[in-house]
Amino acid sequence: MRDRVVRFDERLSARAHAAGSPGIDRALTRLTRAANFSRLWLAVAAVLAICGGRSGRRAAVRGVRALVIAAAVANGPAKLLARRRRPSEAARPPLIGMPRSSSFPSGHSASAFAFATGASAELPLLAPLLIPLAGAVAYSRVHAGVHYPSDVLAGAAIGAGAGALAGRPSRRARRRARRAGQPVT
Repeated sequence: MRDRVVRFDERLSARAHAAGSPGIDRALTRLTRAANFSRLWLAVAAVLAICGGRSGRRAAVRGVRALVIAAAVANGPAKLLARRRRPSEAARPPLIGMPRSSSFPSGHSASAFAFATGASAELPLLAPLLIPLAGAVAYSRVHAGVHYPSDVLAGAAIGAGAGALAGRPSRRARRRARRAGQPVT
């Protein structure tokens, strides 16, 4: 099974690298940098919270809640357990600085799909915009040469799971928040 994954990663990485051009490289490099530290997703959450009314605020909260869950899992125990090396810089120099953390899973992909899944579950009209944007962020990591395709697939799965887990608080939690005078999302 491991050999299949390695062949899959090598084949898709080669295709991603071959698809490059100065314009595509520049656009994907900007996109991957915009997603550093979840800045892209936090900016989208801010716009939703400010301009989206009550449903936009709920979508922003659920998306950020999902992002926190995914980032904690992907960048914590998952990376520590996997300890996978990043793609070799000898095969193709990366388009961005090579991160020092483990390659598996992709934290960028986990955060992207967590926010997109969580926010879209709350406000389905967002899905046609957020899901492709999350996919583009995930692809940008392979295209930039800092992740293998299986890294971003695992990150996307973690993110989608976090988006599903980040649903509304339980009735008990909502009652407790109301009693404490806190807003309930």
